[in-house]
Amino acid sequence: MFKDQFSFSPGMSETGPFGQRGATGSNGCLSVHGEIGFVGLGHMGAAMAANLAVAGHRVIAYVRRPDQMGELVALGLMPTTDITDLFGCEIVVSMLPDDAAVRDVVFGHRGFRTHGLAVGMMPGAIHLSMSTISTTTAFHLASEHAIHGQGYVAAPVFGNPDAAKARELYILAAGVQADIERCQPLLDGLGQQTFVIGSDPEHANLIKLLGNMMTATALEMIGEVIALILKRGLDPKPFIDILTSTMFGGCVHRIYGEKMIKQRHAPEFVMPLALKDVRLGLAEAENAGVPMPSVNVVRDRMITAIARGYGGLDWTALSLIAAEEAGLHIVPIRSPPVES
Repeated sequence: MFKDQFSFSPGMSETGPFGQRGATGSNGCLSVHGEIGFVGLGHMGAAMAANLAVAGHRVIAYVRRPDQMGELVALGLMPTTDITDLFGCEIVVSMLPDDAAVRDVVFGHRGFRTHGLAVGMMPGAIHLSMSTISTTTAFHLASEHAIHGQGYVAAPVFGNPDAAKARELYILAAGVQADIERCQPLLDGLGQQTFVIGSDPEHANLIKLLGNMMTATALEMIGEVIALILKRGLDPKPFIDILTSTMFGGCVHRIYGEKMIKQRHAPEFVMPLALKDVRLGLAEAENAGVPMPSVNVVRDRMITAIARGYGGLDWTALSLIAAEEAGLHIVPIRSPPVES
């Protein structure tokens, strides 16, 4: 049953274990010759779109505010405030914050004064959706694009804005195999590795949500142990160094542990967006009848963080809540230090 409902594409077996592709080439995939559309030019999206431009693609970047256009031109992009300029693109990439934003772009919104991508894009064009969204929305988007003869590939990512700039994202791709292969040159220009999950776009989004829940739970635990160490009057840095050099050497513990002990909580993944992902993941668990008590605790801690004024900080600010609950008073550093 599990193999049928959640499997990796057998047609991608040449890419290695679990459908993995490195970012050092398209493995014979077709080149992308047409213009690329891009929607969602936040910290992550702008870095990703700029990398596509550096790779030689003509990228039309849709933004709502004209004051963003100068910055995007400097990144080598062709900005527009008219979403219809994307309708002739071979592939349109979206990197948007939530389900509602993606739905507006695909199905249309009165604010656009036009149709969305599903009606406007050419038959045969592909929507490459790299946003972290619910599996329900992924299903509806894929169905709508299919009605109009378009492809839909879900490709959410693991990584922060720094990883996006350095092309070090890990990408989870799911959709029709031929559509993934057409998108592969773009994915190669955006990340260090692509994991081809299978033909069902929902599965890529499910894995992304589960990964974010695990990360959030790890951050809560790191914050709690740092609070204990501080309460004992010790320096938490040796502890983090020891743990990340031995049993917990992954990216989450190394990168975020360092940010926590230095109290660097400048926003990369702000708390409300992290809370959104945790809630989506918990909804998946509830629908499947799977209790997740530890994740429910993390959800409540995120709500507490936002209520205490930390909504504009990174999700590593969970450590501030742990410290406060331990009776410690720590003033967060809200912006990165100025480089000398």
